[in-house]
Amino acid sequence: MALKKKPVSGMRDVLPAEMQIRDYVMNQIKETYRSFGFSQIETPCVEHIENLTSKQGGDNEKLIFKILKRGEKLDVAAAQTEEDVVDGGLRYDLTLPLSRYYAANGANLPVPFKALQMGSVWRADRPQKGRFRQFVQCDIDILGDATNLAEIELILATTTALGKICPDNGFTVRINDRGILKGMAAYCGFPQEAWDSIFITLDKMDKIGMDGVKAELFEAGYGKEQVEPYISLFSDFGTDADSVRRIGALLTEAKALDPEVWQGLAYIMDTVMAVAETKFALTFDPTLVRGMSYYTGTIFEVSMEGFGGSVAGGGRYDKMIGKFTGMETPACGFSIGFERIVTILMDQNFTVPGNQKKKAYLFEKGIDQQVLSQIIREASRERAKGVQVLVVQMNKNKKFQKEQLQKEGYETFQEFYKDALKR
Repeated sequence: MALKKKPVSGMRDVLPAEMQIRDYVMNQIKETYRSFGFSQIETPCVEHIENLTSKQGGDNEKLIFKILKRGEKLDVAAAQTEEDVVDGGLRYDLTLPLSRYYAANGANLPVPFKALQMGSVWRADRPQKGRFRQFVQCDIDILGDATNLAEIELILATTTALGKICPDNGFTVRINDRGILKGMAAYCGFPQEAWDSIFITLDKMDKIGMDGVKAELFEAGYGKEQVEPYISLFSDFGTDADSVRRIGALLTEAKALDPEVWQGLAYIMDTVMAVAETKFALTFDPTLVRGMSYYTGTIFEVSMEGFGGSVAGGGRYDKMIGKFTGMETPACGFSIGFERIVTILMDQNFTVPGNQKKKAYLFEKGIDQQVLSQIIREASRERAKGVQVLVVQMNKNKKFQKEQLQKEGYETFQEFYKDALKR
């Protein structure tokens, strides 16, 4: 059987030029998040299958890479259920592992705990541009804080990081609350058991438009007296904090919404815009749903010039940790789509700013050992000054070799020959 050179579908090899950008983006994110008081942690890439299939991951639970049991002889053909042969899987996000981590280690962590995670996750998805089966997520989460400060800090930290990485790309933070979503559905007379399916339809707004959402609701059997007022709600209000107050007051008066929900959302928006130093737009979007079933309150997404989909998203998930501990713990998180940001920068032919100077010493084959020692000592002195130095034997096609090194950022070359030193 012939060996295959290409990586598995949905996985990818990363060449040095892109790796420099990935390292730069990762370092910028870490530096920014640490400046906001987040502490970096790490969780295993393999999780218990019971956790991964606990009906908290939405459609991602259909995309799990499952792992066969090890350490015992398996008779796959005789297995009655999947549980007979599977006991783990590759994590599909970092939120569920964080919840298990906090449930296991919370007694040894400060309250609130500000967690920073960066690592690979895996989904058996259909690959496309900016979407892979293995990809890096960059998450920050605040656990144990039920106040609006959690959302404010998460938005400020994330927008600060994005502003540093993509200063020339405008971006918008869209924000909503699951409580407002439910309040609007209740106000228009939709039965509670139908809300999830209605939200699934609403989530298609960016693809099928308002008319498409309206048509789907009619096709689902809902009456004009429900659908018409529901659709009109989305156009009757604006996108600022005052719009949140107006729609909130309407829903509260109809006893469809707790006033604390809209008051909290308006407070978050007012505070963020009052203190944010990074330039971005913050808009209330009552059509924002976010598909993860574990969200319980505030939700947000970031869209950026140069990319069609969202580049970051998150929200509050106050009930997930309680699934492990039996006691609800306030939790809120924001995730940057690392691969999508890198894709944007690659498309822009981005060059890492302030990169370390790179110099290459090329020596001819058969050079004297003492001369080679002198070259290595000189390279060491340059490295001590902060220069990145490559010592490498000269190829027959020296021109092509130098062209390839230039693509990797090498700017200066010194050539060493058997009979003389040429600079």
